[in-house]
Amino acid sequence: MKLNFAGRELDLSRCHVMGILNVTPDSFSDGGLFNSRESALLRARQMVSDGASFIDVGGESTRPGAAAVSTQEELDRVCPVVEAIARELDAVISIDTSNPKVMAEAAKLGAGLINDVRALQREGAPEVAAKAGIPVCIMHIQGEPETMQKDPRYRNVRRDVSAFLVERMRVAERAGVRPEDIILDPGFGFGKSVDHNYQLLASLEQLHILGHPLLIGLSRKSMLGAVTGRDVNERLPASLAAATIAVMKGASILRVHDVRETVDAVSIVRAAKEAV
Repeated sequence: MKLNFAGRELDLSRCHVMGILNVTPDSFSDGGLFNSRESALLRARQMVSDGASFIDVGGESTRPGAAAVSTQEELDRVCPVVEAIARELDAVISIDTSNPKVMAEAAKLGAGLINDVRALQREGAPEVAAKAGIPVCIMHIQGEPETMQKDPRYRNVRRDVSAFLVERMRVAERAGVRPEDIILDPGFGFGKSVDHNYQLLASLEQLHILGHPLLIGLSRKSMLGAVTGRDVNERLPASLAAATIAVMKGASILRVHDVRETVDAVSIVRAAKEAV
């Protein structure tokens, strides 16, 4: 299961770690820490050294209630960082955006993956993603980030998430995205209650029937705090437990804040699997 990310080929039959790089002032865990080119590059360099295969650059917070940003502001935040990482580091750059103009510009600057929490639902996004010619991650979301946590409802969360992902894959493929370039994300925390999230995690392996690699983002999320009672910056043990479950259930990419620790956890799971 090998994918080509703008010239970097990775085997997604083994799990890779994606380091989160939010160049925003208001992300839920690290807002404001890396919103200069220099601090962002320093952070990216550390994550690559710690074992990250991907760096996920985001210029718009998607936490519940986050304010929207203009296209120009998002471009100003992410483009210098994408350009610098592409020039200096050996890692796949993932662009965390729903904005077609940002997708197109980041791809020109060296991004190798489009990671869209809105599943290419904005006007023109499927066509731009197809033209970029790089893999695309399609994520499930119910509603919009501003309102997604206001009483989310499902008949069956795993089946409803699967149906949404299938429909969005068809839209992407009709626009010209190659089926083999699609990665799926069930969207933990995006329009889901705590119970929904854990039902989805418990049945995660069933999403493999869709036939695409899975990208999983559980790091420091409120579903972990709901169980442990820990503040957002005290959720490393819970994040590692959730990541370990996801790897054991076949995740191909883990999107995380704590790269070094997650790489170690992935290594232990891999060693156990290979010992059988």
